[in-house]
Amino acid sequence: MTEHTRIATQPIAGQKPGTSGLRKKTRVFMQPGYLENFVQSIWNGIGGIQGRTLVVGGDGRFFNESAIQTILKMAAASGAAKVIVGQNGFLSTPAASNLIRTRKADGGVILSASHNPGGPDEDFGIKYNIANGGPAPEGITQAIFEATETIDSYDIWEGPDADLSALGERDFGGMTLEIVDPVDAYAALMEQLFDFDAIRALLAGGFRIRFDAMHAITGPYATEILENRLGAPRGSVVNAVPSPDFGGGHPDPNPVWAKDLMDAMYGPDAPDFGAASDGDGDRNMIVGRGAYVTPSDSLAVLAANAHLAPGYAGGLKGVARSMPTSCAVDRVAEARGMDCYATPTGWKFFGNLLDAGMATLCGEESAGTGSDHVREKDGLWAVLLWLNILAVKKQSVAEVMADHWAEFGRTYYSRHDYEAIDSDVANRLVDDLRAELGGLPGWTHDGLVIESAVDFSYTDPVDGSVAAKQGLQIRFEGGARVVMRLSGTGTEGATLRVYLERFDPQDFGQDPQTALAPVIAAADVLAGISKRTGRTGPDVIT
Repeated sequence: MTEHTRIATQPIAGQKPGTSGLRKKTRVFMQPGYLENFVQSIWNGIGGIQGRTLVVGGDGRFFNESAIQTILKMAAASGAAKVIVGQNGFLSTPAASNLIRTRKADGGVILSASHNPGGPDEDFGIKYNIANGGPAPEGITQAIFEATETIDSYDIWEGPDADLSALGERDFGGMTLEIVDPVDAYAALMEQLFDFDAIRALLAGGFRIRFDAMHAITGPYATEILENRLGAPRGSVVNAVPSPDFGGGHPDPNPVWAKDLMDAMYGPDAPDFGAASDGDGDRNMIVGRGAYVTPSDSLAVLAANAHLAPGYAGGLKGVARSMPTSCAVDRVAEARGMDCYATPTGWKFFGNLLDAGMATLCGEESAGTGSDHVREKDGLWAVLLWLNILAVKKQSVAEVMADHWAEFGRTYYSRHDYEAIDSDVANRLVDDLRAELGGLPGWTHDGLVIESAVDFSYTDPVDGSVAAKQGLQIRFEGGARVVMRLSGTGTEGATLRVYLERFDPQDFGQDPQTALAPVIAAADVLAGISKRTGRTGPDVIT
Protein backbone atom coordinates (compact mmCIF):
# COMPACT_ATOMS: atom_id res chain seq x y z
CA MET A 1 0.00 0.00 0.00
CA THR A 2 1.42 3.39 -1.01
CA GLU A 3 1.66 6.29 1.38
CA HIS A 4 -1.13 8.16 -0.40
CA THR A 5 -4.02 5.71 -0.50
CA ARG A 6 -7.30 5.91 -2.40
CA ILE A 7 -10.10 4.23 -0.45
CA ALA A 8 -13.27 3.15 -2.23
CA THR A 9 -16.45 4.40 -0.58
CA GLN A 10 -20.09 5.15 -1.32
CA PRO A 11 -22.45 8.00 -0.41
CA ILE A 12 -23.76 8.19 3.17
CA ALA A 13 -27.26 9.60 3.54
CA GLY A 14 -27.92 12.73 5.56
CA GLN A 15 -24.68 14.67 5.03
CA LYS A 16 -26.41 17.92 4.07
CA PRO A 17 -24.75 20.94 5.76
CA GLY A 18 -27.03 23.36 7.57
CA THR A 19 -26.46 27.07 8.25
CA SER A 20 -23.37 26.17 10.29
CA GLY A 21 -22.06 23.06 8.59
CA LEU A 22 -22.80 19.42 9.36
CA ARG A 23 -23.81 18.57 12.94
CA LYS A 24 -24.56 15.09 14.20
CA LYS A 25 -24.06 12.98 17.30
CA THR A 26 -20.35 12.37 17.92
CA ARG A 27 -20.72 8.61 17.49
CA VAL A 28 -22.12 9.21 13.99
CA PHE A 29 -18.94 11.08 13.05
CA MET A 30 -16.88 8.28 14.59
CA GLN A 31 -18.36 5.65 12.26
CA PRO A 32 -15.79 4.31 9.78
CA GLY A 33 -15.65 6.54 6.71
CA TYR A 34 -18.26 9.05 7.89
CA LEU A 35 -15.89 11.97 8.55
CA GLU A 36 -13.68 10.95 5.61
CA ASN A 37 -16.62 11.01 3.20
CA PHE A 38 -17.65 14.49 4.27
CA VAL A 39 -14.12 15.94 4.24
CA GLN A 40 -13.47 14.56 0.74
CA SER A 41 -16.82 16.05 -0.29
CA ILE A 42 -15.64 19.44 0.95
CA TRP A 43 -12.50 19.13 -1.18
CA ASN A 44 -14.58 17.98 -4.18
CA GLY A 45 -17.24 20.64 -3.66
CA ILE A 46 -14.74 23.53 -3.67
CA GLY A 47 -12.85 22.29 -6.73
CA GLY A 48 -10.00 20.54 -4.91
CA ILE A 49 -7.30 21.83 -2.55
CA GLN A 50 -4.21 21.24 -4.70
CA GLY A 51 -1.67 23.97 -3.81
CA ARG A 52 -4.03 25.68 -1.38
CA THR A 53 -3.51 26.89 2.19
CA LEU A 54 -6.07 25.98 4.86
CA VAL A 55 -6.65 26.80 8.52
CA VAL A 56 -7.88 23.94 10.73
CA GLY A 57 -8.97 23.95 14.37
CA GLY A 58 -11.84 23.35 16.72
CA ASP A 59 -13.36 23.96 20.12
CA GLY A 60 -11.66 21.05 21.90
CA ARG A 61 -14.78 18.94 22.32
CA PHE A 62 -14.55 15.14 22.34
CA PHE A 63 -13.20 13.77 19.01
CA ASN A 64 -11.67 17.16 18.07
CA GLU A 65 -8.04 16.01 17.86
CA SER A 66 -8.82 12.67 16.20
CA ALA A 67 -10.85 14.47 13.53
CA ILE A 68 -8.04 16.96 12.93
CA GLN A 69 -5.54 14.13 12.39
CA THR A 70 -7.83 12.65 9.73
CA ILE A 71 -8.33 16.05 8.06
CA LEU A 72 -4.56 16.70 7.97
CA LYS A 73 -3.86 13.31 6.37
CA MET A 74 -6.58 13.89 3.80
CA ALA A 75 -5.31 17.40 3.06
CA ALA A 76 -1.80 16.01 2.50
CA ALA A 77 -3.12 13.29 0.20
CA SER A 78 -5.07 15.84 -1.84
CA GLY A 79 -2.10 18.10 -2.43
CA ALA A 80 -2.64 20.99 -0.03
CA ALA A 81 0.39 23.28 0.09
CA LYS A 82 0.00 24.20 3.75
CA VAL A 83 -2.29 23.71 6.73
CA ILE A 84 -2.18 26.04 9.74
CA VAL A 85 -3.49 24.46 12.95
CA GLY A 86 -4.05 25.88 16.42
CA GLN A 87 -1.84 24.30 19.07
CA ASN A 88 -3.39 21.04 20.38
CA GLY A 89 -6.10 21.50 17.75
CA PHE A 90 -7.64 24.49 19.58
CA LEU A 91 -9.09 27.50 17.73
CA SER A 92 -12.17 29.47 18.66
CA THR A 93 -14.42 30.10 15.68
CA PRO A 94 -13.72 33.87 15.58
CA ALA A 95 -9.97 33.22 15.99
CA ALA A 96 -10.10 30.77 13.08
CA SER A 97 -11.87 33.40 10.97
CA ASN A 98 -9.19 35.94 11.89
CA LEU A 99 -6.40 33.49 11.05
CA ILE A 100 -7.89 32.73 7.63
CA ARG A 101 -7.99 36.47 6.92
CA THR A 102 -4.61 37.51 8.34
CA ARG A 103 -2.74 34.58 6.81
CA LYS A 104 -4.56 34.98 3.48
CA ALA A 105 -5.55 31.32 3.52
CA ASP A 106 -7.87 29.91 0.87
CA GLY A 107 -10.33 28.71 3.50
CA GLY A 108 -10.60 26.74 6.69
CA VAL A 109 -12.19 23.76 8.39
CA ILE A 110 -13.71 24.48 11.80
CA LEU A 111 -14.73 21.65 14.11
CA SER A 112 -17.52 22.56 16.47
CA ALA A 113 -21.16 22.06 17.32
CA SER A 114 -21.17 25.58 18.78
CA HIS A 115 -23.23 25.79 21.99
CA ASN A 116 -24.36 22.13 21.94
CA PRO A 117 -23.06 19.74 24.63
CA GLY A 118 -19.94 17.68 23.88
CA GLY A 119 -18.84 14.13 24.64
CA PRO A 120 -19.03 10.66 23.09
CA ASP A 121 -22.82 10.65 23.41
CA GLU A 122 -23.34 14.33 22.59
CA ASP A 123 -22.73 16.51 19.53
CA PHE A 124 -19.97 17.17 17.00
CA GLY A 125 -19.81 19.37 13.92
CA ILE A 126 -17.66 20.40 10.98
CA LYS A 127 -17.97 23.38 8.66
CA TYR A 128 -16.04 24.96 5.84
CA ASN A 129 -15.22 28.69 5.88
CA ILE A 130 -14.21 30.57 2.75
CA ALA A 131 -11.29 32.93 2.11
CA ASN A 132 -13.02 35.96 3.68
CA GLY A 133 -13.11 34.00 6.95
CA GLY A 134 -16.86 33.52 6.91
CA PRO A 135 -19.10 30.45 6.68
CA ALA A 136 -19.49 28.99 3.20
CA PRO A 137 -22.45 30.55 1.37
CA GLU A 138 -25.33 28.44 0.15
CA GLY A 139 -23.88 27.83 -3.31
CA ILE A 140 -20.81 26.17 -1.80
CA THR A 141 -22.66 24.17 0.86
CA GLN A 142 -24.97 22.92 -1.89
CA ALA A 143 -21.96 21.86 -3.99
CA ILE A 144 -20.52 20.03 -0.96
CA PHE A 145 -23.84 18.27 -0.37
CA GLU A 146 -24.05 17.23 -4.02
CA ALA A 147 -20.53 15.83 -3.70
CA THR A 148 -21.64 13.70 -0.73
CA GLU A 149 -24.29 12.12 -2.98
CA THR A 150 -21.84 11.06 -5.72
CA ILE A 151 -18.62 10.28 -3.80
CA ASP A 152 -16.98 6.96 -4.69
CA SER A 153 -13.54 7.30 -3.05
CA TYR A 154 -11.43 9.42 -0.72
CA ASP A 155 -7.68 10.01 -0.54
CA ILE A 156 -5.67 9.78 2.68
CA TRP A 157 -2.00 9.74 3.66
CA GLU A 158 -1.35 6.82 5.97
CA GLY A 159 1.63 8.18 7.89
CA PRO A 160 1.91 8.78 11.63
CA ASP A 161 -0.19 11.36 13.48
CA ALA A 162 1.08 14.93 13.73
CA ASP A 163 2.37 16.35 17.01
CA LEU A 164 -0.14 19.16 17.48
CA SER A 165 1.57 20.46 20.62
CA ALA A 166 4.90 21.53 19.07
CA LEU A 167 4.79 25.07 17.64
CA GLY A 168 6.39 25.78 14.28
CA GLU A 169 6.55 24.42 10.73
CA ARG A 170 7.38 20.91 9.55
CA ASP A 171 6.74 18.57 6.62
CA PHE A 172 3.69 16.38 6.95
CA GLY A 173 3.00 13.95 4.13
CA GLY A 174 4.51 16.31 1.57
CA MET A 175 2.70 19.44 2.70
CA THR A 176 3.77 22.12 5.19
CA LEU A 177 2.12 21.85 8.60
CA GLU A 178 2.34 24.93 10.82
CA ILE A 179 1.25 24.78 14.46
CA VAL A 180 0.48 28.24 15.88
CA ASP A 181 -0.46 29.63 19.28
CA PRO A 182 -4.27 29.84 19.01
CA VAL A 183 -4.54 33.04 21.06
CA ASP A 184 -1.70 35.30 19.83
CA ALA A 185 -3.10 36.68 16.57
CA TYR A 186 -6.58 37.11 18.04
CA ALA A 187 -5.31 38.95 21.13
CA ALA A 188 -3.24 41.24 18.90
CA LEU A 189 -6.37 42.12 16.91
CA MET A 190 -8.30 42.93 20.10
CA GLU A 191 -5.47 45.28 21.17
CA GLN A 192 -5.88 47.16 17.89
CA LEU A 193 -9.65 47.53 18.27
CA PHE A 194 -9.98 48.45 21.94
CA ASP A 195 -8.43 50.89 24.39
CA PHE A 196 -6.64 48.40 26.61
CA ASP A 197 -5.18 51.22 28.74
CA ALA A 198 -8.68 52.49 29.59
CA ILE A 199 -9.94 48.99 30.42
CA ARG A 200 -6.77 48.33 32.46
CA ALA A 201 -7.41 51.50 34.46
CA LEU A 202 -11.04 50.51 35.03
CA LEU A 203 -9.99 47.13 36.41
CA ALA A 204 -7.16 48.62 38.46
CA GLY A 205 -9.70 50.93 40.10
CA GLY A 206 -11.49 48.02 41.72
CA PHE A 207 -14.08 47.27 39.02
CA ARG A 208 -14.67 43.52 39.41
CA ILE A 209 -15.49 41.15 36.56
CA ARG A 210 -16.45 37.50 36.26
CA PHE A 211 -16.10 35.75 32.91
CA ASP A 212 -17.51 32.22 32.74
CA ALA A 213 -15.79 30.29 29.93
CA MET A 214 -18.12 27.33 30.61
CA HIS A 215 -15.23 24.82 30.34
CA ALA A 216 -15.02 25.75 26.65
CA ILE A 217 -12.66 27.27 24.10
CA THR A 218 -12.66 30.91 25.28
CA GLY A 219 -10.97 29.96 28.57
CA PRO A 220 -7.40 30.41 27.25
CA TYR A 221 -8.39 33.53 25.28
CA ALA A 222 -10.14 35.22 28.21
CA THR A 223 -7.36 34.27 30.65
CA GLU A 224 -4.67 35.73 28.37
CA ILE A 225 -6.56 38.92 27.52
CA LEU A 226 -8.55 39.72 30.67
CA GLU A 227 -6.12 38.51 33.31
CA ASN A 228 -2.65 38.59 31.72
CA ARG A 229 -2.95 41.66 29.47
CA LEU A 230 -5.66 43.73 31.19
CA GLY A 231 -4.79 42.92 34.78
CA ALA A 232 -8.03 41.43 36.05
CA PRO A 233 -7.29 39.50 39.27
CA ARG A 234 -6.50 35.78 38.91
CA GLY A 235 -9.70 33.83 39.08
CA SER A 236 -11.77 36.50 37.29
CA VAL A 237 -12.08 33.93 34.50
CA VAL A 238 -13.85 30.83 35.83
CA ASN A 239 -14.26 27.40 34.25
CA ALA A 240 -11.29 28.41 32.13
CA VAL A 241 -9.84 25.05 31.08
CA PRO A 242 -11.43 23.60 27.91
CA SER A 243 -12.90 20.17 28.57
CA PRO A 244 -13.92 17.52 25.98
CA ASP A 245 -17.40 17.41 27.52
CA PHE A 246 -17.48 21.03 28.76
CA GLY A 247 -17.33 19.84 32.35
CA GLY A 248 -20.50 17.84 31.79
CA GLY A 249 -22.38 21.08 31.16
CA HIS A 250 -24.20 22.78 28.32
CA PRO A 251 -21.94 25.56 26.95
CA ASP A 252 -24.73 27.93 25.94
CA PRO A 253 -24.41 31.43 27.46
CA ASN A 254 -27.94 32.16 28.61
CA PRO A 255 -29.54 32.57 32.05
CA VAL A 256 -30.59 28.89 32.14
CA TRP A 257 -27.24 27.21 31.36
CA ALA A 258 -25.04 29.92 32.87
CA LYS A 259 -27.02 29.81 36.11
CA ASP A 260 -23.90 29.96 38.29
CA LEU A 261 -22.97 33.28 36.70
CA MET A 262 -26.51 34.64 37.08
CA ASP A 263 -26.57 33.60 40.75
CA ALA A 264 -23.25 35.38 41.31
CA MET A 265 -24.38 38.55 39.49
CA TYR A 266 -27.63 38.72 41.45
CA GLY A 267 -26.01 37.72 44.76
CA PRO A 268 -25.07 39.83 47.78
CA ASP A 269 -21.42 40.35 46.74
CA ALA A 270 -21.95 40.57 43.00
CA PRO A 271 -19.11 41.65 40.71
CA ASP A 272 -19.66 44.79 38.62
CA PHE A 273 -19.71 42.96 35.30
CA GLY A 274 -20.39 39.38 34.26
CA ALA A 275 -20.08 37.64 30.93
CA ALA A 276 -20.01 34.17 29.39
CA SER A 277 -19.25 32.60 26.05
CA ASP A 278 -20.18 29.32 24.40
CA GLY A 279 -18.54 26.11 23.16
CA ASP A 280 -16.69 27.61 20.21
CA GLY A 281 -16.44 31.20 21.41
CA ASP A 282 -18.80 32.98 19.04
CA ARG A 283 -21.68 33.78 21.40
CA ASN A 284 -21.85 36.02 24.45
CA MET A 285 -23.95 36.85 27.45
CA ILE A 286 -23.69 40.22 29.21
CA VAL A 287 -24.96 40.81 32.72
CA GLY A 288 -24.34 43.64 35.15
CA ARG A 289 -24.83 43.59 38.89
CA GLY A 290 -28.51 42.65 39.09
CA ALA A 291 -28.95 43.62 35.43
CA TYR A 292 -29.23 41.00 32.65
CA VAL A 293 -28.86 42.44 29.15
CA THR A 294 -30.81 40.69 26.39
CA PRO A 295 -28.86 40.00 23.19
CA SER A 296 -31.14 42.34 21.24
CA ASP A 297 -30.58 45.16 23.72
CA SER A 298 -26.84 44.45 23.77
CA LEU A 299 -26.66 44.87 19.98
CA ALA A 300 -28.51 48.19 20.24
CA VAL A 301 -26.22 49.48 23.02
CA LEU A 302 -23.10 48.48 21.07
CA ALA A 303 -24.44 50.21 17.95
CA ALA A 304 -25.08 53.40 19.94
CA ASN A 305 -21.69 53.40 21.66
CA ALA A 306 -19.17 51.57 19.46
CA HIS A 307 -17.55 54.89 18.49
CA LEU A 308 -16.12 55.05 22.03
CA ALA A 309 -13.67 52.26 21.10
CA PRO A 310 -10.66 53.16 18.91
CA GLY A 311 -11.45 50.57 16.25
CA TYR A 312 -14.84 52.19 15.60
CA ALA A 313 -14.00 55.84 16.32
CA GLY A 314 -14.90 56.81 12.75
CA GLY A 315 -18.47 55.58 13.22
CA LEU A 316 -20.33 52.62 11.77
CA LYS A 317 -21.02 52.16 8.06
CA GLY A 318 -24.29 50.43 8.89
CA VAL A 319 -25.81 47.79 11.14
CA ALA A 320 -27.49 44.47 10.42
CA ARG A 321 -29.61 42.08 12.47
CA SER A 322 -31.26 38.75 11.87
CA MET A 323 -34.95 39.34 11.19
CA PRO A 324 -36.19 37.74 14.47
CA THR A 325 -33.84 39.98 16.51
CA SER A 326 -35.71 42.88 18.07
CA CYS A 327 -35.99 46.25 16.33
CA ALA A 328 -34.13 48.05 19.15
CA VAL A 329 -31.06 48.48 16.93
CA ASP A 330 -33.26 49.87 14.12
CA ARG A 331 -34.16 52.81 16.37
CA VAL A 332 -30.47 53.50 17.04
CA ALA A 333 -29.71 53.34 13.33
CA GLU A 334 -32.57 55.71 12.49
CA ALA A 335 -31.51 58.22 15.16
CA ARG A 336 -27.87 58.12 14.04
CA GLY A 337 -28.56 58.20 10.29
CA MET A 338 -27.18 54.69 9.64
CA ASP A 339 -28.44 52.05 7.23
CA CYS A 340 -29.99 49.04 8.96
CA TYR A 341 -30.52 45.64 7.35
CA ALA A 342 -32.69 42.72 8.46
CA THR A 343 -31.45 39.37 7.14
CA PRO A 344 -32.48 35.72 7.47
CA THR A 345 -31.08 33.81 10.44
CA GLY A 346 -27.53 32.57 9.81
CA TRP A 347 -24.27 34.52 10.07
CA LYS A 348 -23.37 33.86 6.44
CA PHE A 349 -26.02 36.39 5.36
CA PHE A 350 -24.01 39.17 7.04
CA GLY A 351 -20.85 38.31 5.09
CA ASN A 352 -21.79 40.10 1.87
CA LEU A 353 -22.81 43.27 3.76
CA LEU A 354 -19.52 43.28 5.69
CA ASP A 355 -17.38 42.57 2.62
CA ALA A 356 -19.14 45.32 0.66
CA GLY A 357 -18.57 47.88 3.44
CA MET A 358 -22.31 48.34 3.92
CA ALA A 359 -22.37 47.26 7.57
CA THR A 360 -19.86 47.33 10.42
CA LEU A 361 -21.85 45.75 13.25
CA CYS A 362 -24.11 42.67 13.15
CA GLY A 363 -26.11 40.69 15.64
CA GLU A 364 -28.77 38.05 16.21
CA GLU A 365 -31.16 37.32 19.05
CA SER A 366 -29.48 34.02 19.90
CA ALA A 367 -26.57 35.77 21.65
CA GLY A 368 -24.36 36.40 18.63
CA THR A 369 -22.76 39.78 17.94
CA GLY A 370 -19.80 40.73 15.79
CA SER A 371 -18.31 43.28 13.45
CA ASP A 372 -16.25 43.58 10.29
CA HIS A 373 -13.05 42.61 12.16
CA VAL A 374 -13.80 38.94 11.29
CA ARG A 375 -16.60 37.15 9.44
CA GLU A 376 -18.05 35.27 12.39
CA LYS A 377 -19.85 36.37 15.51
CA ASP A 378 -17.38 36.87 18.34
CA GLY A 379 -18.18 36.42 22.03
CA LEU A 380 -15.03 37.79 23.65
CA TRP A 381 -14.98 40.76 21.23
CA ALA A 382 -18.46 41.77 22.47
CA VAL A 383 -17.29 41.50 26.08
CA LEU A 384 -14.27 43.73 25.39
CA LEU A 385 -16.40 46.31 23.56
CA TRP A 386 -18.74 46.44 26.55
CA LEU A 387 -15.77 46.90 28.90
CA ASN A 388 -14.37 49.67 26.67
CA ILE A 389 -17.74 51.47 26.74
CA LEU A 390 -18.03 51.13 30.53
CA ALA A 391 -14.45 52.39 30.96
CA VAL A 392 -15.16 55.52 28.92
CA LYS A 393 -18.63 56.23 30.30
CA LYS A 394 -17.62 55.42 33.89
CA GLN A 395 -21.07 53.92 34.45
CA SER A 396 -22.48 50.60 35.60
CA VAL A 397 -24.25 48.25 33.19
CA ALA A 398 -27.61 49.21 34.74
CA GLU A 399 -26.85 52.92 34.26
CA VAL A 400 -25.85 52.39 30.62
CA MET A 401 -29.12 50.54 30.01
CA ALA A 402 -31.19 53.24 31.77
CA ASP A 403 -29.58 55.98 29.66
CA HIS A 404 -30.05 53.96 26.49
CA TRP A 405 -33.76 53.43 27.13
CA ALA A 406 -34.20 57.10 28.08
CA GLU A 407 -32.78 58.09 24.68
CA PHE A 408 -34.26 55.41 22.42
CA GLY A 409 -37.15 53.86 24.38
CA ARG A 410 -37.28 50.23 25.47
CA THR A 411 -38.13 47.32 23.22
CA TYR A 412 -39.48 44.56 25.45
CA TYR A 413 -38.57 41.23 23.87
CA SER A 414 -38.92 37.50 24.45
CA ARG A 415 -38.84 34.19 22.58
CA HIS A 416 -41.34 31.45 23.35
CA ASP A 417 -40.46 27.94 22.18
CA TYR A 418 -43.11 25.24 21.83
CA GLU A 419 -41.06 22.06 21.55
CA ALA A 420 -41.79 18.61 20.11
CA ILE A 421 -45.09 19.59 18.52
CA ASP A 422 -46.47 16.99 16.13
CA SER A 423 -44.89 17.94 12.78
CA ASP A 424 -48.19 17.84 10.89
CA VAL A 425 -49.86 20.10 13.46
CA ALA A 426 -46.93 22.54 13.43
CA ASN A 427 -46.76 22.71 9.64
CA ARG A 428 -50.51 23.17 9.33
CA LEU A 429 -50.44 25.96 11.91
CA VAL A 430 -47.77 27.87 9.96
CA ASP A 431 -49.28 27.11 6.54
CA ASP A 432 -52.75 28.28 7.61
CA LEU A 433 -51.38 31.51 9.09
CA ARG A 434 -49.28 32.06 5.95
CA ALA A 435 -52.42 31.74 3.81
CA GLU A 436 -54.17 34.41 5.91
CA LEU A 437 -51.36 37.01 5.91
CA GLY A 438 -52.77 39.10 3.04
CA GLY A 439 -56.01 39.76 4.87
CA LEU A 440 -54.55 40.52 8.31
CA PRO A 441 -53.73 44.28 8.09
CA GLY A 442 -56.36 46.13 10.11
CA TRP A 443 -57.09 43.07 12.34
CA THR A 444 -57.40 44.15 15.97
CA HIS A 445 -57.11 42.41 19.30
CA ASP A 446 -57.23 44.10 22.69
CA GLY A 447 -56.15 47.47 21.29
CA LEU A 448 -53.42 46.05 19.04
CA VAL A 449 -53.90 46.77 15.32
CA ILE A 450 -51.99 44.84 12.66
CA GLU A 451 -50.08 47.17 10.37
CA SER A 452 -48.47 44.57 8.06
CA ALA A 453 -48.15 40.79 7.76
CA VAL A 454 -45.63 39.11 5.45
CA ASP A 455 -43.74 35.89 4.87
CA PHE A 456 -40.23 37.32 5.22
CA SER A 457 -38.13 37.14 2.08
CA TYR A 458 -34.64 38.60 1.75
CA THR A 459 -33.03 39.86 -1.43
CA ASP A 460 -29.29 40.26 -0.85
CA PRO A 461 -28.42 43.89 -1.76
CA VAL A 462 -24.94 42.81 -2.88
CA ASP A 463 -25.43 39.74 -5.07
CA GLY A 464 -29.19 39.76 -5.64
CA SER A 465 -29.72 36.25 -4.25
CA VAL A 466 -33.13 35.61 -2.71
CA ALA A 467 -33.95 33.67 0.48
CA ALA A 468 -37.70 33.11 0.75
CA LYS A 469 -40.01 31.77 3.50
CA GLN A 470 -37.73 32.89 6.34
CA GLY A 471 -40.46 33.38 8.93
CA LEU A 472 -43.90 34.98 9.32
CA GLN A 473 -43.57 38.60 10.45
CA ILE A 474 -46.59 40.48 11.80
CA ARG A 475 -46.21 44.12 12.78
CA PHE A 476 -48.66 46.10 14.88
CA GLU A 477 -49.16 49.85 15.02
CA GLY A 478 -46.97 51.41 17.71
CA GLY A 479 -43.98 49.08 17.33
CA ALA A 480 -45.16 45.67 18.52
CA ARG A 481 -44.22 42.62 16.43
CA VAL A 482 -44.65 38.85 16.31
CA VAL A 483 -42.39 36.53 14.31
CA MET A 484 -43.07 32.80 13.95
CA ARG A 485 -40.68 30.19 12.59
CA LEU A 486 -40.46 26.41 12.65
CA SER A 487 -37.16 24.92 13.69
CA GLY A 488 -36.34 21.25 13.24
CA THR A 489 -38.43 18.31 12.14
CA GLY A 490 -38.18 14.57 12.60
CA THR A 491 -38.95 11.94 15.18
CA GLU A 492 -39.43 14.45 17.98
CA GLY A 493 -41.68 16.70 15.92
CA ALA A 494 -41.06 20.38 15.34
CA THR A 495 -40.25 23.39 17.51
CA LEU A 496 -42.38 26.49 16.98
CA ARG A 497 -40.41 29.60 17.83
CA VAL A 498 -42.50 32.68 18.58
CA TYR A 499 -40.58 35.96 18.87
CA LEU A 500 -42.47 38.74 20.63
CA GLU A 501 -41.67 42.40 21.07
CA ARG A 502 -43.35 45.64 22.10
CA PHE A 503 -41.92 49.14 22.07
CA ASP A 504 -42.50 51.42 25.04
CA PRO A 505 -41.18 55.00 24.86
CA GLN A 506 -41.40 55.73 28.58
CA ASP A 507 -42.13 52.83 30.97
CA PHE A 508 -38.85 50.88 31.27
CA GLY A 509 -39.29 48.99 34.53
CA GLN A 510 -41.82 46.31 33.64
CA ASP A 511 -41.25 42.58 33.67
CA PRO A 512 -40.90 41.64 29.97
CA GLN A 513 -43.59 38.93 30.12
CA THR A 514 -46.01 41.42 31.68
CA ALA A 515 -45.16 44.10 29.14
CA LEU A 516 -45.62 41.58 26.32
CA ALA A 517 -48.87 40.05 27.62
CA PRO A 518 -51.12 41.72 24.98
CA VAL A 519 -48.77 40.63 22.17
CA ILE A 520 -48.59 37.06 23.55
CA ALA A 521 -52.39 36.91 23.64
CA ALA A 522 -52.71 38.29 20.09
CA ALA A 523 -50.19 35.75 18.76
CA ASP A 524 -52.10 32.89 20.36
CA VAL A 525 -55.41 34.02 18.84
CA LEU A 526 -53.84 34.69 15.41
CA ALA A 527 -52.20 31.29 15.05
CA GLY A 528 -54.45 29.27 17.36
CA ILE A 529 -51.38 27.97 19.18
CA SER A 530 -53.04 26.68 22.37
CA LYS A 531 -56.13 25.43 20.48
CA ARG A 532 -54.12 23.51 17.87
CA THR A 533 -51.33 22.17 20.06
CA GLY A 534 -53.20 21.63 23.32
CA ARG A 535 -50.40 23.50 25.10
CA THR A 536 -51.20 25.96 27.88
CA GLY A 537 -47.90 27.76 27.40
CA PRO A 538 -44.41 27.52 25.88
CA ASP A 539 -41.85 24.94 26.98
CA VAL A 540 -39.02 27.47 27.05
CA ILE A 541 -39.11 31.25 27.57
CA THR A 542 -35.98 33.27 26.83
